[in-house]
Amino acid sequence: VSTVRMQGVILLVFAKYYHLPFLQDIQTDCTRTGLGGYWGNKGGVSVRLSIFGHMVCFLNCHLPAHLEKAEQRKEDFATILHMQQFEGPVANGILDHDLVFWFGDLNFRIESLDICFVKYAIDSNVLSQLWEKDQLNIAKSTWPVLRGFQEGPLNFPPTFKFDVGTNKYDSSAKKRKPAWTDRILWKIKPPSKGLGTGGHRPSQGVLSVNQLCYCSHMEYTVSDHKPVAAIFAVQFASKVDKPLVEIYVADEWSRPEQAVVRYKMAVGFHRSSWDWIGLYRVGFRHPKDYVSYVWARSDDGERCLEKQLFAQVRWGQ
Repeated sequence: VSTVRMQGVILLVFAKYYHLPFLQDIQTDCTRTGLGGYWGNKGGVSVRLSIFGHMVCFLNCHLPAHLEKAEQRKEDFATILHMQQFEGPVANGILDHDLVFWFGDLNFRIESLDICFVKYAIDSNVLSQLWEKDQLNIAKSTWPVLRGFQEGPLNFPPTFKFDVGTNKYDSSAKKRKPAWTDRILWKIKPPSKGLGTGGHRPSQGVLSVNQLCYCSHMEYTVSDHKPVAAIFAVQFASKVDKPLVEIYVADEWSRPEQAVVRYKMAVGFHRSSWDWIGLYRVGFRHPKDYVSYVWARSDDGERCLEKQLFAQVRWGQ
């Protein structure tokens, strides 16, 4: 669906084919915070889009390292939220979205406890004794900017720092204390108060998130970090139950003049001079993999295409 990269910070968003007609308003942004905003080794990249009429934002961050830099992490995160602004009538800022997934090498550490106790807790599988000293858990209850962010239980060992090529925590002279630096959080926008359209109160519980899995992958040893993964089930109360643009093509084309695509736009659809219709082979993997395309500038809702291929509409991109 979309890709954004800032040096080593990369974000890719994929979707199943049958969801594509319900994805709209795809935008990306990036914010550098390294070296006072000049270097992209630290910062954040985002992809935002409308899914079934709900605004969703994915934000991948790499925040400052080291135990004593908690305040700097807070400032950098606030900078990213302030700098990233999107076009359109709704959800201009990251926290304006109905649902935000925030993840990456957030670099929060474990305070107070010494390295011997941390390793003892890990070896004894009493990770709960470390949770209350985790800087991010502390920040969620003390930093207003993190209010509403949720995270699943950290039932896996800290994912940093390892000797590369092993499952052994840092044995160098620095002997960095293990920490959960790599995290995945989410936030659902609280329902608006007051009366909505037509004088009715907005419905409650129209969007829900259930985390099915939150784990690390110890088998990967190519980095001093262990990868972290999460699986979510997101329940949308569909605001959009059919595509804003519907296309109609003949089941079979035997002559070039039959290669016609007719399309119908929903009432209120905002057209753009950049709208186009593309032809894709079945099994395409990227929106740029089109075989051919034509601009959808005709008012008669009909465009001619000259190849017997699967047609996929992509609007305003």
